Amino acid sequence: MRVCLFLDGANFFYMQRDCLRWWTDPKKILDFVRTKGELVDAFYYMGVDAPPEARQEAYLKALPTMGYTLVTKTLKNILLSDGTRKQKANLDVEIVLDMFNTIDHYDMAVLISGDGDFERPLQLLRARGKRFFVMSTNGVVAEEIISCPHN
Repeated sequence: MRVCLFLDGANFFYMQRDCLRWWTDPKKILDFVRTKGELVDAFYYMGVDAPPEARQEAYLKALPTMGYTLVTKTLKNILLSDGTRKQKANLDVEIVLDMFNTIDHYDMAVLISGDGDFERPLQLLRARGKRFFVMSTNGVVAEEIISCPHN
């Protein structure tokens, strides 16, 4: 079975910080995904500061050496209604584009994200004969993902 990993970096970060309260080695994620079959691609999607701070830059440099294809977008400052600012770099569109642009290269997509926006893309993957495996945690995973029939 050919497997492709799509890791939503922001979702992964909050999953670890807020729910698990421990940090996962991205290399071990690759090792785990390899237990599902032949890992043909691994994409890591991440919002980055402009310019990246030293710690973030070191992480960005390490990911490709581990085996990830890094897809980044500059973080944007968003003004919230209460006057506070939030940084955001939504990469959901990039994830879905890569899922379908590489669809002929894999039999199973592994998605690390609990974002409910992925319900429809997962349904479409199934309709195209692809299997999928979603990795997330309680507190981050959307109900749409939990109730989405999987293989």
